[in-house]
Amino acid sequence: MYNKFLVEKIIKNALIEDMNYGDTTTDLLIDDESISEGIMIAKEDGIVAGIPVAEMVFKLLDDGIEFYDIKNDGEMAKKGDHIVRIKGSTKNILKGERLALNLMQRMSGIATKARLYADAVKEYNTRIVDTRKTTPGLRILEKYAVRIGGCYNHRFNLSDAVMIKDNHIMAVGGIKKAVEKVRRNISHTTKIEVEVKNLKELEEALEVNADIIMLDNMDIETMKQAVEITDKRAILEASGNITIERLKDIAKIGVDIISVGALTHSVKAMDISFMIIRS
Repeated sequence: MYNKFLVEKIIKNALIEDMNYGDTTTDLLIDDESISEGIMIAKEDGIVAGIPVAEMVFKLLDDGIEFYDIKNDGEMAKKGDHIVRIKGSTKNILKGERLALNLMQRMSGIATKARLYADAVKEYNTRIVDTRKTTPGLRILEKYAVRIGGCYNHRFNLSDAVMIKDNHIMAVGGIKKAVEKVRRNISHTTKIEVEVKNLKELEEALEVNADIIMLDNMDIETMKQAVEITDKRAILEASGNITIERLKDIAKIGVDIISVGALTHSVKAMDISFMIIRS
């Protein structure tokens, strides 16, 4: 699912940010013996994501807190639906509720958007993938949410694969030089992706046997030609100015991958609230 140790680090850093010297209000108002029960409620329709992350928030504060899933990650929640139920120390529930909500709201918003994009191309053999346009420090959670929504992940970081983009090409002096130079120094297990802006650059990338070729900001007609020219000699990825309205037209062409930065960089958080129902 995700790396537990990385997620714990994210949560611990966020808890320190939120209460570096404790929770003044809760610590002064709530008795240590107080026990409460609360629920998370969907305030709008959406795909739920981040329930195990929210549970980790509360368990790191107090492993005695009881956490009950009502919905599961990947399920649709309608407005008014209960998502999880929590029971335990009132103090620790109150200390964790905002962080748990912040993470779940963000992740659920991403999953909801990813489901819309995935559904738009379900008739085609094309994968919708995310990008590195993620919130700094939250990438592992946001990319998990993309998968929960039904889309796929591109590389997680700069170490994952070789991606030779326009600025690399300009700096080195051409696609051929860039690919040949990097190929001399990488492991046989590492794939090479090259970004191209036109059909001439596509031909150059094919000549040097790039594994993946990114068609950057091309119109539909040019992408059609690129698919024909490539003839399955490389994986083709469409990228740039991708909107949900264009998805089907691009998928119809026969590209293998469509990368969409909007899955993470401009998503609206899903509205989820928390309410104590008995104490």
